[in-house]
Amino acid sequence: MAEPSLTSRLAEVRRDRWLTVPNLLSLLRLAGVPVFLYLLLAPGGAAWGADIWAIVVLAVGGITDWLDGKLARMLGQGSALGALLDPAVDRLYILAALLALGVRDVVPWWAVIALVARDLVLAATLPVLHARGYGPYQVTYLGKGATFLLLYAFPLLLAAQAEGWFADLARPFAYAFSVWGTALYLYTGALYLAQFVLALRTPADRAGVSGGPPAED
Repeated sequence: MAEPSLTSRLAEVRRDRWLTVPNLLSLLRLAGVPVFLYLLLAPGGAAWGADIWAIVVLAVGGITDWLDGKLARMLGQGSALGALLDPAVDRLYILAALLALGVRDVVPWWAVIALVARDLVLAATLPVLHARGYGPYQVTYLGKGATFLLLYAFPLLLAAQAEGWFADLARPFAYAFSVWGTALYLYTGALYLAQFVLALRTPADRAGVSGGPPAED
């Protein structure tokens, strides 16, 4: 068997690195999750001032989310850790926002339960995929779009709770982003589950060792 080329070995080394600029940005986003949750749920957290700071933390998280992917491609600093960390932090922001807005009666609990259950079910399939030689699910454009809609819906929902012209302006956008984001998030969850079923039907000796499960045609 031929030895791997120098280029492929360097690419593998880069992929296995964890101390990279994109990963540091992802860790910064991760550190913002408890701050975001505290601002939404701390005593007096329903005050508009605390909500503004929560929106700022979420906005910074969104900017660094875009930036870490951009830098990973520009600097050639993609890594296995980054591929896991980036979507995981998105999930944590969504989970934190859902729980906090559910506690504050901004989001109905049925929606909170449905969206959290979607992530829990997918998380439960990961050990099975790993045992068959697959990596985690590869994020699709639809999945990114669903996350984008929900992460924009949350600050709009907070703004809609206030009084005045801006709240009136934000309210229809908040409902639109929430409805479409919820529907697309659940739909993409079903697509990922379809990939999981397809992976179970694939013989173990044909399973991949690095990518996610096969996508349906």
